[in-house]
Amino acid sequence: MSNVLRLALVDPNDSTRETVKAMLLGLETVWLEADCSRYEFFPDIVDQTSPDVGVVNLDSDQNKAIDLISRLSQSSPDTVILAASESNDGQLILTAIRSGAREFLTLPLSEEELASALQRVSQQKFGSAERGGRGSEIIAVAGATGGVGTTSVAVNLGCVLAEDPKNSVALVDLDLALGDADVFLDAIPDYTLADVVQNISRLDIQLLKKSLTKHSSGLYLLPRPVELRDTEVVDPESLRKVMGLMKASFSHLIVDLSKTYSPIDMVAIESASRVILVTQLDLPCLRNVVRLMMSFDETEGLQDKVEIVVNRAGLDSGQISLKKAKETLGREIFALLPNDYRTMIEVRNNGVPLVTQAPKAAITQAYREMAHKIVEPPQTTEAVDGDEAGGANESGWKRFWPVKSAKA
Repeated sequence: MSNVLRLALVDPNDSTRETVKAMLLGLETVWLEADCSRYEFFPDIVDQTSPDVGVVNLDSDQNKAIDLISRLSQSSPDTVILAASESNDGQLILTAIRSGAREFLTLPLSEEELASALQRVSQQKFGSAERGGRGSEIIAVAGATGGVGTTSVAVNLGCVLAEDPKNSVALVDLDLALGDADVFLDAIPDYTLADVVQNISRLDIQLLKKSLTKHSSGLYLLPRPVELRDTEVVDPESLRKVMGLMKASFSHLIVDLSKTYSPIDMVAIESASRVILVTQLDLPCLRNVVRLMMSFDETEGLQDKVEIVVNRAGLDSGQISLKKAKETLGREIFALLPNDYRTMIEVRNNGVPLVTQAPKAAITQAYREMAHKIVEPPQTTEAVDGDEAGGANESGWKRFWPVKSAKA
């Protein structure tokens, strides 16, 4: 989980401002909230956007810049000020620090120097992982096949997470053609993902939230495009920008994927800090889990992000046993969601999430337990015994490919 710093920049010099902007846009842990060319306008920008970091270039007018730093340190104490200058004069550095700058950056900046400074700010502001600091988490919800309940998982998990006032949660419906997250929430959105993508260069955090539909549970929704032709405007690069802005705006960003594992879906999967893979305990689903995990293994670190969630556990239709599934997959199951057909049909048809429709139901409690494991992960993870895991991972996976295993 990584923290995203929202940053504002002031530099009257167009050349150096554009250079720093380009560098900032290349950092995944930074969202450039605003840039400004006039010292006198910057306090209003900081007041309106409340950035985590303000970068002030001193070189156009050192006296005005120092006065600005002093003013901001008083009026906006939550914004960390970084002073920047081509000069390395000791007196200037001391004056900037005494005026309230947290650090002094020497121009021209190297990417390593800037990243190191921002990392120190992030650790001071959010706390390190060892101290339990919390940041923004992207959760991609994928399915082993169609119809396993990925949208239901994405929507209800989002609503459960949003119950906690410490969390700010948004859901992006990435099933661009047939997504129905808005149906689950009985929402009639004013704007869609296509609208946001087409205006991403003009959006800031405040405008973004106005473009989202807020549900009574506290969950924000960015739905799929209304018209099929509008799906073409969403490409991998534009999606990265949208997710970057939303990551800077929310503590949890949930992405409901399509079933095609398209390049758009893979952007979300690769950007995610956690991938929830929803399956059922039947042969086609488990076989697809194996296929997907083998494919994920081609991308370094991707398998480690995957958490397997069994939906509709307890069906009486001859499901494969949980023990057998774990032995075959060679992995633990992250969460079990019990089968409750009647409740889930009511939830979907009424457009009301579980936390509202059936707050005391066993399935709702299962979602709360899953959310708790996401927000407060256990210190140690229960694992399959080493020899057993190795054997299950090898022979169990091969059992799904009888022709290949027979030739081996």
